[in-house]
Amino acid sequence: MEKYESKQCQIFKSASQIFPFISNFSLLTPAVADKVEQWQATEDTCSFKVKGFTVKLRMIAKEEGKYVKITGDDGGVPIDFAFWIQLHEVTPTDTRMRMVLHAELNMMMRMMVGSKIQKGLDQAAEGFAQAFNQI
Repeated sequence: MEKYESKQCQIFKSASQIFPFISNFSLLTPAVADKVEQWQATEDTCSFKVKGFTVKLRMIAKEEGKYVKITGDDGGVPIDFAFWIQLHEVTPTDTRMRMVLHAELNMMMRMMVGSKIQKGLDQAAEGFAQAFNQI
């Protein structure tokens, strides 16, 4: 499995303020429902369409204030992967967040999309941190 790690981003909130939002897909509904098609979410699962492709995700592990681990659900993603959102609280007003993706990619796919995955992961982490710092 290939491993991609985002930049570490700083969020000016406690891990306990951030964790409820990253550990419950249904709380993401206001932020993503208008950006994807057919968004459906429960606390631990979500599904949506992007460019005609259905994506199904499931949270398989959570540790309060520390991390959530997400994977594909019911064949909703064509590759094996695990996606982690990790939190490290430095002080009550300084939490560092990192996103980590482990994906099973063949050599051709790594060459074609590896740098795009890394760039996308960095952008997602930065966007997430920026959004949290504004609320």
